[in-house]
Amino acid sequence: VQLQAFGGGLVQAGGSLRLSCVGSGFPFSTYYMGWFRQAPGKEREFVAAIPWLGVRTYYDDSVKGRFTISRDNTKNTVDLQMNSLRPEDTAVYYCAASRAWSHYDKTETYDYWGQGTQVTVSS
Repeated sequence: VQLQAFGGGLVQAGGSLRLSCVGSGFPFSTYYMGWFRQAPGKEREFVAAIPWLGVRTYYDDSVKGRFTISRDNTKNTVDLQMNSLRPEDTAVYYCAASRAWSHYDKTETYDYWGQGTQVTVSS
């Protein structure tokens, strides 16, 4: 099983980045996917989640209206489009996969995790 996240980088406040995550070694289309982030000295926190059909999406209030999660089950990818970035969005971003759709905003729900990609937003 592998989840590879990429697309992070350094951006100025107000800018945009698009993160992508590619899954392999498990039936991607039957897993719920999420994005989390962890800033230095802080707990890992929920950012966004998308069920296996992608009909609905879920966001933390801090990113609602600025971030968009999407998935392509034909390519085994889940993306996070991040607009209007703020310095407080600076963190390592992780994609994760869960077989069960319960408590999608809790880290313990997820079975597999990617290695993380750094996002730094300068003021």
